[in-house]
Amino acid sequence: MKKAIVFLYQLFIFAPIFVLATIITAVTVMIGCLIGDRAFWGYYPPRLWSKLACRLALCRIEVKRYGNLDPNQSYVFVPNHQGAFDIFLIYGYLNQNIKWVQKQELRKIPFVGKASEIAGHVFVDQSNLKSMKETIEKAETQLGEGSSMVIFPEGARTKTGKMGRFKRGAFVIAKEMGLPIVPITVNGPFDLMRMKTYLINPCKLELIVHEPISTDDLNDDNMPEFIDNCRQIVYSGLWEKYK
Repeated sequence: MKKAIVFLYQLFIFAPIFVLATIITAVTVMIGCLIGDRAFWGYYPPRLWSKLACRLALCRIEVKRYGNLDPNQSYVFVPNHQGAFDIFLIYGYLNQNIKWVQKQELRKIPFVGKASEIAGHVFVDQSNLKSMKETIEKAETQLGEGSSMVIFPEGARTKTGKMGRFKRGAFVIAKEMGLPIVPITVNGPFDLMRMKTYLINPCKLELIVHEPISTDDLNDDNMPEFIDNCRQIVYSGLWEKYK
């Protein structure tokens, strides 16, 4: 009975409102970035859209912050990747002007792909090394404009709820730019909408923002240890069922 009610809610309320809000947000971002301040129009409309998505999904939101972030400082945020709603949770509730490093396939999404490109988000083709190098260069450009970057170091969503290994890309960018790394733990999106499913399961979502970690002493020799330390911090905030 509950699943039937949720299905009807998603079909007749969630989906129409979400699609309309997505189109309005994308058009607003494209026009705003082209004629106005890209830092403003590329962040605030999507932030409101993301909060709406979480609320439309009937989720309870909890945010924990263990470190003070300077709104005028650029960071490289490294969250675990549980599901599609990771983006909405982080975009809506992190409270930092951010750019995303995202898969090339997302560029093909109507309205959203073009809006993301105009707003300055970075697309990466994970299938070849040349694209990865170009991604790093583009990310450095965006960070140089005062934005922060969000990169999922696992590279893909979890299929089991468990966290995968962290890749080097985000940490190389942070080292080259001399920016702090901020680990983020995301809980709940895996239960809300799992891979290859499109039916929401309203639940609690939790965002944990850990303390920034300086990269001043980061080098090639201690990179593996540094990455493992960041992964352990993210892991420490996971709910027991995800560990």
